[in-house]
Amino acid sequence: MTHVVPLVRTLRSAWPGVPLTWVIGRGEHRLLEGLEGVSFVEYDKKSGLRGMLGIRRELQRGHGRFDALLQMQVAGRANLLSAFIPARTRVGYDRARSKDGHGLFVDTRIPARPGQHVLDAIGSFCEPLGLRQQAVRWDLPVPAAAHEWAAAQWDDDGRPVLMVSPCSSHVLRNWEPARHAALASHALRQGWRVVLCGGRSALERQTADAIVAATAGPVLDLVGKDTLKQLPALLARADLLVTPDSGPMHIANAMGTRVLGLHAASNPERSGPYSDRRYCVDRYDEAARRYLGRPAAGLRWGTKIERPGVMDLVTVDDAVAAFERYRADHPGRAQGEGAPLE
Repeated sequence: MTHVVPLVRTLRSAWPGVPLTWVIGRGEHRLLEGLEGVSFVEYDKKSGLRGMLGIRRELQRGHGRFDALLQMQVAGRANLLSAFIPARTRVGYDRARSKDGHGLFVDTRIPARPGQHVLDAIGSFCEPLGLRQQAVRWDLPVPAAAHEWAAAQWDDDGRPVLMVSPCSSHVLRNWEPARHAALASHALRQGWRVVLCGGRSALERQTADAIVAATAGPVLDLVGKDTLKQLPALLARADLLVTPDSGPMHIANAMGTRVLGLHAASNPERSGPYSDRRYCVDRYDEAARRYLGRPAAGLRWGTKIERPGVMDLVTVDDAVAAFERYRADHPGRAQGEGAPLE
């Protein structure tokens, strides 16, 4: 969802008086609630056809027919939902990036540009409307109370902070807890503070417990303690976030925090942290050769390699090397010199 925010900024800048409506999931709405100039309409994915009919009635009552619908998802359910939204123009993806009958639900397509990052592809949805996304700006709606909560979680004693968000919504993208613990232990030896964050699922709790138990030193465990509004503020307090391809990766990037992304199941050039991928571990090509029998360059752009064991291609040495690249690029605070251990 964070990839769409810069497009909203572009549209608002060009047409400040034009109302924008965003059909969105409940969790995503909690994160982005308060985004200025946007009316949100929640859709529950579990509500099926009944929910789609409800969306249609709500939109017809409040808006009538839209001038344009930007259909930025290609999954079958999203395509079907779009058919219930009345619009004069329906903008969708180019043919190469379409699937699940996407072309049947759109009448205008964005330019075909192979090799684009997801954010740039989404940004190009304004082009059929006569605009260009010239700048990328997030300014996520994070209330002051969320920043106050984040500031209260630990005292800033000068130590740099490695934040660990170990779980993706796709379990096969996750790294082993023992490997996270090994990287965390290395960071502690360099005088860094280590903070764990994550949601309230059983998997996230089990993963966090395993990391804490295996780490050679103190870890501040905040897993399950923040809200979606507090998460961006929490990520903003980190110097570096280590995570697989996940939502927190992109939220951290939007908040200006550098990301040590762990990639084997997905291509960081397509879905890694948009602003800076220097500290990512990239084993995607090795995964393509091992699991699909061809190099990454021979795969359709966006191919996921979510196979059991694929994330084992990302070694602890890979992650430590990426961590040390960050330290080398950020002398001073990132060195953790003279910082006390708790």
